[in-house]
Amino acid sequence: VAGFGSLMQDVLWCFSQVKGTIDIGVTEADIISTVEFNHTGELLATGDKGGRVVIFQREQESKNQPHRRGEYNVYSTFQSHEPEFDYLKSLEIEEKINKIRWLPQQNAAYFLLSTNDKTVKLWKVSERDKRPEGYNLKDEDGRLRDPSMITMLRVPVLRPMDLMVEATPRRVFANAHTYHINSISVNSDYETYMSADDLRINLWNFEITNQSFNIVDIKPANMEELTEVITAAEFHPHHCNTFVYSSSKGTIRLCDMRTAALCDRHAKFFEEPEDPSNRSFFSEIISSISDVKFSHSGRYIMTRDYLTVKVWDLNMENRPIETYQVHDYLRSKLCSLYENDCIFDKFECVWNGSDSVIMTGSYNNFFRMFDRNTKRDVTLEASRENSKPRAILKPRKVCVGGKRRKDEISVDSLDFSKKILHTAWHPSENIIAVAATNNLYIFQDKVN
Repeated sequence: VAGFGSLMQDVLWCFSQVKGTIDIGVTEADIISTVEFNHTGELLATGDKGGRVVIFQREQESKNQPHRRGEYNVYSTFQSHEPEFDYLKSLEIEEKINKIRWLPQQNAAYFLLSTNDKTVKLWKVSERDKRPEGYNLKDEDGRLRDPSMITMLRVPVLRPMDLMVEATPRRVFANAHTYHINSISVNSDYETYMSADDLRINLWNFEITNQSFNIVDIKPANMEELTEVITAAEFHPHHCNTFVYSSSKGTIRLCDMRTAALCDRHAKFFEEPEDPSNRSFFSEIISSISDVKFSHSGRYIMTRDYLTVKVWDLNMENRPIETYQVHDYLRSKLCSLYENDCIFDKFECVWNGSDSVIMTGSYNNFFRMFDRNTKRDVTLEASRENSKPRAILKPRKVCVGGKRRKDEISVDSLDFSKKILHTAWHPSENIIAVAATNNLYIFQDKVN
């Protein structure tokens, strides 16, 4: 991610593939549903539709093998959620992992939250390279010994063993959501977190699993009057009393928990007036916000709708300060995208560590980057065919009508079954992770 070739020399960066493709699997259950770096960037977690969490650890730098800088290898794999069935509602609950959020590391162990549609779990991931031996009341196989046979007192000792990584569930936060959970966000006080579904947002304490506090409830008394749903929510990175949530109407509400216990009344309301000339049958669908993210500085909010990424200043509610067209060439294809349900795809967006570049996904395994300072942008492709280890990614261009150049791809040739919905950016370095169906691609800046 450090200098995007001659074409983008002063824009973004030249990405090279770190280690070919990490193929998570080949079945429907293996499709990656979330990607998240931890706070140091040393670990990268992915969740899939089969309820599994796979954690990758970054290789340590070696003088003998400098090219391995940024390489990630499997650290731990565990089953986070299982399929369930709600007998009262005759409803199947999928095991798919909707979101993963890391907690800041406080000791040698790592902690993360994972959620499916209904249940949030807190996991502890720890290493063990020693085992105790010399128990008094148990033999070496763990069976209890006959007390009458114990004639001397032994002092247990720790013996070295092969390194083992254990993932253990520490808390299970269940039975608080009627609708599907779409977001979880850890508060900056690191004592609480929130979980959001279509109509409600709940606040949890990490130590209390049997109750949560409802901080937003937009469910109308009569469900026939329902006009919008909550699509994403996130806490402010520095102020523990502030959070935002987005809606299917393309609006963002900023709430302050100091104002009232129930934050149904927002402190700020961000909405861009609609251009009447662009009004169409699909306007409401494509204006729905699929992701909302605070910048690391806490000054800006980034939102992703179907066609654009927008950056909002917290001090200006009437319009975004920046709007980036992700794939405007699809505007003429909305009818066919509606028929194949692609128009309902939920793309995520991420900031780089310095908030200067933003990244989001598109179709045909393309992902887009926008430099906020130079206003330049680039389209890159995550593909097995085009990506060999340490190969430089070449910018791609989509041709709309007319003559097509050699390196361009026609908008009619785009593969809408190949889509990049989930991406992540290392918190401090130019390393990115891109999930393309069941493949995870990791790219880093060009190593000179």
